[in-house]
Amino acid sequence: MGNNNNLVPGFNDERDDSLKINLEKLNDVENGLIIYLNGYIDTYNSSFFQKRIQKVVEAGFINLVFNCASLNYVSSTGIGSFTAFLKMIKPKGGDIVLLEIQPKVYEVFQLLGFSQFFNIKDSMQEASMFFKQGAPVADSIFPKIFSCPVCSKRLKATKSGRFRCSECKSILAINPQGQVFLG
Repeated sequence: MGNNNNLVPGFNDERDDSLKINLEKLNDVENGLIIYLNGYIDTYNSSFFQKRIQKVVEAGFINLVFNCASLNYVSSTGIGSFTAFLKMIKPKGGDIVLLEIQPKVYEVFQLLGFSQFFNIKDSMQEASMFFKQGAPVADSIFPKIFSCPVCSKRLKATKSGRFRCSECKSILAINPQGQVFLG
C-alpha cells in the first residue's frame, strides 16, 4: 500500500473504503502495472475509481492488469469505467487485461455484452504473455458461430470460456477446441 505513491505520485491522496486499490509494477511488461482491486465498483465510487486510474495513465502506465480476485461486485457504471480506460489508453498503444474475475462479476460483463471487448485472463502468466506477444492472432476456431443446445438461438463466441445464452439464459461453456457444453 505504501508504494502506491512511489509508483504514481499522489495516488493515495484520495481514499474510498468501498474500493481499495493497490499498485504493483509489472516488471516484465513495458509501462506495465498491476492494479489490485478490493471491494466493489458502483455508481457511487466509480468517479473515485476513474480519477485513480487517470493518475496511473498520466504517470505513463498504459499496459494495465486489473487483478479482480477481490472485486466482489461491479455495476454497469463500473463496467463503463473500464470501457473509459480502454478509450484512454488504446490511442497511446496500451491495453487492459482483466485478471481472475469472480464468476458473478464476469456474469455482469457477459450479460451486458462487454466480455468480448476485454482481454480476460486466468493467470498472471497469461496476462504477461498477452502484452509480450501483443493481441493474440485470431485463432482459426474463434470467433465461432453456433446454436445454443437448449433453445437453438444462433450465438457467437469470440474465445473459449463460460457465458450465458442471450435468449434462454442457459449457462454454456465452450472449450478452446470450440466444443459447446451446458454449464
